[in-house]
Amino acid sequence: MKISFSKYQGAGNDFVILDNRSSEFHSLTTQDINQLCHRRLGIGADGLIMLDASQTYDFKMRYFNADGMEGSMCGNGARCLVDFAKQLDVFHSHCRFEACDGPHDAQWTKEKVVLKMNEVTHIEQGRDFYFLDTGSPHYVQWVDDLKSLDVNKSGREVRYNPRFNDKGTNVNFMTLHADGLEIRTYERGVEQETLACGTGAVACAIAAYHSGRLTHTDVSITTLGGQLKVTFEDDSYYKNIFLSGPYQRVFDGVYCF
Repeated sequence: MKISFSKYQGAGNDFVILDNRSSEFHSLTTQDINQLCHRRLGIGADGLIMLDASQTYDFKMRYFNADGMEGSMCGNGARCLVDFAKQLDVFHSHCRFEACDGPHDAQWTKEKVVLKMNEVTHIEQGRDFYFLDTGSPHYVQWVDDLKSLDVNKSGREVRYNPRFNDKGTNVNFMTLHADGLEIRTYERGVEQETLACGTGAVACAIAAYHSGRLTHTDVSITTLGGQLKVTFEDDSYYKNIFLSGPYQRVFDGVYCF
């Protein structure tokens, strides 16, 4: 079996993307997807995304974690998929697509993709953490020394905590930056730190504002893989949330099983 694919990255989050509008890849198994994402035995990626046809919107997004399991919303992956769809002439400059958490709007330019996220209506605040859903579940914690933090160790301790163990959670650590926030993220499904996380960036920006330590709603996010931007409105809940940042089509190829 031969699979034509495109490899993308958005702020260091990397993805294998397949054009599945003809449904030819529906037969791929969890093991197949895991192999495609494997960094030694396959192409290598944080996740795999299928561009499916949609009868209601411009297209449908299906996201799979690197472990091969179908995942929840992926912000940076969605931004990359928008460019992939654009290159296939699926839309002109604005699109509306469906994902696992509902419909999303996106605006495409050559420099960046601006993605509208779903509203956030509930934030759990603990003694030293925040927990919220931005299309994917996110645990957010302030830290003093982000650079020396062992993110994999600290992230696993939370991700495999009995409270989260069944479904898991993404784990974010953040600190105030001169222009906004600096964050690092441990992603479930990848089961290690990634260079960026779009839904994590949104979660951190909202949690930081909710805490009162960040006073503006136009937030620059520094990740290990690059810069992202999050904007939102506070109206007793968080709405008109936008995630924006660069994307890159790294290469195209054919994988042979």
